[in-house]
Amino acid sequence: MRKRSIIVALMAVAIGGFTAYQWQTPPANSSTQMHHSQYKNIELATGFIYDNPRKLATFSLSDQHGNPFTNQDLQGKWSLFFIGFTSCPDVCPTTLNKLAAAYPELQEISADIQVVFVSADPQRDTQVKRLDYINFFNRDFKAITAEHSQLFPFSRDLGFVYAMVGEGENYQIDHSASYVLVSPTGEKTAVFRAKPKPGLPPQILNEELIADFKKIVNNA
Repeated sequence: MRKRSIIVALMAVAIGGFTAYQWQTPPANSSTQMHHSQYKNIELATGFIYDNPRKLATFSLSDQHGNPFTNQDLQGKWSLFFIGFTSCPDVCPTTLNKLAAAYPELQEISADIQVVFVSADPQRDTQVKRLDYINFFNRDFKAITAEHSQLFPFSRDLGFVYAMVGEGENYQIDHSASYVLVSPTGEKTAVFRAKPKPGLPPQILNEELIADFKKIVNNA
């Protein structure tokens, strides 16, 4: 019964978050042209920048070393977030492999960049499990989580949604596949979204991500 309650709560958050995300996304018939002053003449290949970048609400999670991860950890760095879970069979390992491959070029654009994996599975994704998992891809990456009471508002603030699916210990988690870029001042700045490709699942191409990140950094 408790599991069912958790699933219902997660679905409610997911629906609310998805509605908010849709509201924030430019209309389908609009251009991806930037409207924020310094970006107004820039178009992104794989996403959009928010018209009014805003600071994330106060949060406190834990990283893979057991250290607090708070708003202070965003200061002075570009932070590229995505959400998932370590038992994810395909999307998460594929995403982490792609980001690990793109990371050296992202660092060439800005040495002050951190990649942050947000685990939506705090019950199973312990500190040790997150440490082993993220180290397999890149030891510089962060792997953060918190109890759902803190994780819900944090993920929603970023524009991510997630929901537990199934019963028992082998439940899966449906989650967003986009990346969210937060500026060195802690403002949610841009979203990079997966694009459909013929015969392939939607994906964010590294070359487009790198090019878009360079445009944003060069005009910040």
